[in-house]
Amino acid sequence: MGGSSIAQGAVLGVLCLVPSAAVAWEFQSGTPCRLTHIEEDVAVELTFQPQIPLYTMSLTALTPWPSGREFSMTFLQRRPLRIATERHEMRDAGRTIFVEDAGFGNVLNGLQFNDVALAQLGSRTIELDLDTAPEAVEAFRNCGAIPSV
Repeated sequence: MGGSSIAQGAVLGVLCLVPSAAVAWEFQSGTPCRLTHIEEDVAVELTFQPQIPLYTMSLTALTPWPSGREFSMTFLQRRPLRIATERHEMRDAGRTIFVEDAGFGNVLNGLQFNDVALAQLGSRTIELDLDTAPEAVEAFRNCGAIPSV
């Protein structure tokens, strides 16, 4: 997990350099595979390690998130969906929400097939633009897939 802290630090550094513009959702192959996105006040990173399999998601904000028992994401427009968990962790002095699981199907469906995502913890809600997500999410889904003959 040490690499994850380095990646989160790098994401937070980039977040500080991009105060008002959204960066397209981007897929990066490798081990682990990565899906990243930066908004005005939050950086999102999903990873997938196909050999385990294990998915992770972190949302790193410039300021700490408020405390909250449940972290949720609501996806709006074409295929509305709300997902929630109480199994999230707070990291980086409360600036990062971290979630891991063996499956992220609902998260990936929400990101790929909707226009907006609302990430919520406690009294704070951050809106994520999904306009550029579909192609990057599709590539992320195929990460580690064994080609068929």
